[in-house]
Amino acid sequence: MRIAVAAAHFGRDLDRCLTKVEGIVGDAESAGADLLVLPDAALGGYLGDLQDPDAADVPPALDPDGPEVRRLIARAGSLVVCVGLTEADGERRHNAALCLSGDGVLGRHRKVHLPAGEASVFTPGSRFDAFDTPLGRMGMLIDYDKTFPESARSLALDGADVIACLSAWPASVTDRSRRLPQDRQARLFDLYDCARAAENQVVVASANQTGSYGRLRFLGLAKVVGPGGDVLARTSSKGGLAVADVDVAAETSRARRMLNHLKEIAPTAYQDRLR
Repeated sequence: MRIAVAAAHFGRDLDRCLTKVEGIVGDAESAGADLLVLPDAALGGYLGDLQDPDAADVPPALDPDGPEVRRLIARAGSLVVCVGLTEADGERRHNAALCLSGDGVLGRHRKVHLPAGEASVFTPGSRFDAFDTPLGRMGMLIDYDKTFPESARSLALDGADVIACLSAWPASVTDRSRRLPQDRQARLFDLYDCARAAENQVVVASANQTGSYGRLRFLGLAKVVGPGGDVLARTSSKGGLAVADVDVAAETSRARRMLNHLKEIAPTAYQDRLR
């Protein structure tokens, strides 16, 4: 499987976002990719402030079966694409992700873990479910979800061999660094990607936003991580596409040959603590 992950900036102009996504789809096709993972909030942008979001400047809420998604389905063709958006659900909004191809929507996820001010804008999801695609079984996480080991573990136990992490992950707002790669949040962003891959022995395809919106500076640093926790391809803090060829079945099997973490967990020792 050839996996492409994008680092790119997306703002409030929805038509511009759609045009940009279509351009990145074209770039992924030119690179021969089978799977493309785009950032969180690629359709309509993210929040401008995590501490006190502006109620008058929230991302547009979209129907997951509406014209914007249908436009991307028509463009995707044989490419499997994971894309982030704000999902309309009656009066509620969800920070959400869709996995789609020319055949339609293959999988859906609503962000479960909402940090700081996100909870004043979005309603959390309640599940982590893997789903089948033409490329195999996958799952999705949305940025802060990957901070919690149980999130990726739930997807791996549900059969996902590839986990797409869609992020709008900013630099630290309390301890800013002049250089994004040295930022405290950049270190954590990389750590979580590699840890979630290694502890579950799966492939992690991690996309992220770049640039700035409101008070937030986004880190970029999109990457593909192998099941041993090794970074196979990555971008810088600027926009770009990281592409890696991964024999998913062979690599996950090799990683689990001696130590199979999913088979060797001992849930009776700690499951009561997670309730």
